[in-house]
Amino acid sequence: MTVGNFRRINMKLSREVLKKMKHYVYLLSDPDTDEIFYVGEGKGSRVFSHFKETEDSNKVRQIRKIKSQGREPRIEILAHGLEKDEALKIETAVIDLIGKNKLTNKVRGHKSSAFGRMDLDQIKAKYTSDKANITEKVLLIKLSTTFSYGMTPLDLYEHTRSSWPVSPAGRKNVTHAFAIYDGIIQETYNVLQWFEAGTTYMKRRDIDIDSHKSQRWEFIGSISEEMRKKYRYKSVEHYWKKSSENSHSYPFTYTFDNK
Repeated sequence: MTVGNFRRINMKLSREVLKKMKHYVYLLSDPDTDEIFYVGEGKGSRVFSHFKETEDSNKVRQIRKIKSQGREPRIEILAHGLEKDEALKIETAVIDLIGKNKLTNKVRGHKSSAFGRMDLDQIKAKYTSDKANITEKVLLIKLSTTFSYGMTPLDLYEHTRSSWPVSPAGRKNVTHAFAIYDGIIQETYNVLQWFEAGTTYMKRRDIDIDSHKSQRWEFIGSISEEMRKKYRYKSVEHYWKKSSENSHSYPFTYTFDNK
């Protein structure tokens, strides 16, 4: 898009109007099919900023495709007059409702991990959960930045199993690994075998394996139905606190954080 075209679109809303809108949630869609391809939030002229982006992304390619056909993407304001936190939650809800796989958004929304789409078991566990009393030799994996409610079982498994600085004793003794988010056990796995990080097939590879290969490990495993029945959606916050105070308080529990 030329600078002139961008200015023409931007002039549709005056500074006074943009200021009065406060934070807002907006949609970008194909004007012929009405198919929404991007959901965003912001304030001021944020909604127009996408039309001057030059990076190679799915969103930019879709905008260029529409413009190459002599059309302009449709811009709609879904909600306005909001505080930032409200806008972020609405953005997350809309992305979850449409489905990220149907959009060009890179992430589900900035509030998706805390307030995104959940089933009833997950919402119950978030606000009222029993303490887990773990008796097995378990590796607790805290998924601080890579977890999101609604992620696929495969994505959850891959983010949980790699890659961690597990000691020889840990690799020898650990029988199970639990995926933890927000202090709650989200999934449980049998640990079948350990391998050097980067040496087994994964759908995702988003870490610098070469720099960690000699120090980090990943496991091959399977969902443990037995551990699920005993521990899933229970809290391990008390283990995390003890572990940070004294790494030897729970010799059968190893904890790592991926944030």
